[in-house]
Amino acid sequence: MPRTTDKSVKSRYLDLLAEQFNNKEELATEIINLESILELPKGTEHFVSDLHGEFQSFQHVLRNGSGNVRSKINDIFQDTLTRKEINEFAALVYYPEEKLNLIKNSFNSKSELNEWYITTINRLIKLITYASSKYTRTKLRKSLPKNYVFIIEELLYKSNKYNNKKSYYDKLINQIIDLEQSDDLIIGLSFTVQHLVVNHLHVVGDIYDRGPDPDKIMETLINYPSVDIQWGNHDVLWIGAYAGSKVCLANLLRICARYDNLDITEDAYGINLRPLLTLAEKYYDGTNKAFKPKNSEGLSDRELEQITKIHQAIAIIQFKLEAPIIKRRPNFEMEERLVLESIDYDKNEATLYGKTYPLEHTCFQTIDPENPNQLIDEEIEVMDKLLLSVQQSEKLKRHMTFLMQKGTLYLPYNGNLLIHGCIPVDEHGEMESMTIDGVKYYGRELLDHFEAYVRQSFDHKDIQDDLATDLVWYLWTGKYSSLFGKRAMTTFERYFIADKSAHKETKNPYYHLREDVNMCKKMLKNFGLDPEQGHIINGHTPVKEIDGENPIKADGKMIVIDGGFSKAYQSTTGIAGYTLLYNSFGMQLVAHQHFNSMKHVLLNGADELSIRRVVDKELKRKKIRDTNTGEEIQEKINILKELMHDRFVQ
Repeated sequence: MPRTTDKSVKSRYLDLLAEQFNNKEELATEIINLESILELPKGTEHFVSDLHGEFQSFQHVLRNGSGNVRSKINDIFQDTLTRKEINEFAALVYYPEEKLNLIKNSFNSKSELNEWYITTINRLIKLITYASSKYTRTKLRKSLPKNYVFIIEELLYKSNKYNNKKSYYDKLINQIIDLEQSDDLIIGLSFTVQHLVVNHLHVVGDIYDRGPDPDKIMETLINYPSVDIQWGNHDVLWIGAYAGSKVCLANLLRICARYDNLDITEDAYGINLRPLLTLAEKYYDGTNKAFKPKNSEGLSDRELEQITKIHQAIAIIQFKLEAPIIKRRPNFEMEERLVLESIDYDKNEATLYGKTYPLEHTCFQTIDPENPNQLIDEEIEVMDKLLLSVQQSEKLKRHMTFLMQKGTLYLPYNGNLLIHGCIPVDEHGEMESMTIDGVKYYGRELLDHFEAYVRQSFDHKDIQDDLATDLVWYLWTGKYSSLFGKRAMTTFERYFIADKSAHKETKNPYYHLREDVNMCKKMLKNFGLDPEQGHIINGHTPVKEIDGENPIKADGKMIVIDGGFSKAYQSTTGIAGYTLLYNSFGMQLVAHQHFNSMKHVLLNGADELSIRRVVDKELKRKKIRDTNTGEEIQEKINILKELMHDRFVQ
């Protein structure tokens, strides 16, 4: 809606609106409709975080609505179906195509199958009726499979009060079966259920890195009806690489090599790694233990050797590329991270933060001790080719564009603050400031400027060494970054220094101060939210439930939903991720067990969930008028009322 006091502009806008409504009655009908919608219960929000390429687990959580589908099935059928029948029906709703193939092969006759079709379609209609009970018919219609809208609506709203239409309804279903449309209808109805149990999806950061299929997650999100994304540090790394940051690209490739996920770049996005492999084969040793991938299961000796070499080559390039940024941006306060300059190449030791360490597993073949940050000609050529390949990937362009369109660094939504990482603070709980272009910013203003520079970098991909592009990298690794949340990233130390005390990455005080109720209220207030009613919803740092850590902090003001979707974290978290549901009655946190496989669900109907925990229960059921959507509707109502007064009321 336009916000302007310019009378001529406002008048033209009202003229345009008037064209949509030919008379006072049409306008009144629209106002009545919108006013009524405000009184409906608030829709269910579904929060997920730190997916890290784990598409199979994410897909299951999405399809079962973090247990919401199963909950509604239980509500309706717990007294009429056995536990096994409920499991079978739930699996069908989650994976209709696959479950249909299994079920159809289990019947001995066509008549038995047809009877199953009739029963199943009626159950799905009953489930949709229940799941859609707080929606308008218009919204429900938009969720239905387009080819079957008429048939489904007839079945949804059927009435046989006077016994005049029984044969009509029977004929509808029998014709569906006779014309072999049952499978398509069941599939469509199942997906409708999935979409109805969740009104809106929030992804609180980190779609990328570690897991094998971030591209499949992105495709799913692009096709999801209603979604927003709060960028994580790994997401911004990919955005930065596409936007022209070679140091972001080097980091990205190093992580892919470390987790044996280079297939993502080559097979999923068509990025040509041959030049990098050629460089790596020329200069590096394939037996360097520090650079072997974390998961080498299934790799041949030759593949393991190649990845180990690539890992070394791109790590050294990364360290070299970081140095010029650190030197030209003194306000980044990262001089201690000039790691290649910290090395005594004769003694093979490095002095970092005032302490000298012996180095091991070194791979400094392309480093000139007199000018350690200088890329050799072959490295320059490799990075030029890699960046060109990245920016020419149509699939990556589509995914990064979607991330920019649907993504933000933080999001105030329905009274809550969604943010992947942190709000940088000092030990006293004061917002930490950073000087950007000569001006100090902190709190919400700092994050707003970070985001503005990310967007500027993305919009000017041909410019590589400007402040905007440097700040995208800073978000990945800088001490005042809201996404990194630590004082320094000790990548160099983890590769080359045996002393584990050198590996420690000190967290921003935010991560222990967020346990304090008053601190959380202070941060909510800084972002313009009600400190008494709001919550902060975080990802980024895995909650170690196995050690007794509670994801619900500060008396429920802070909820951390990174519980370990990534398999790399599950041994330390003890679970396989948290998700959060927020409906008109309040919030519930759901812990997920390790997702075995779709086949396991199809055969056993298992939902892989553990106990739900109530985070906050609404004293008064929330309505749409209490939400962001309600504010937008109310604004539209106000404008329509003004139009009615100006144009139709004499």
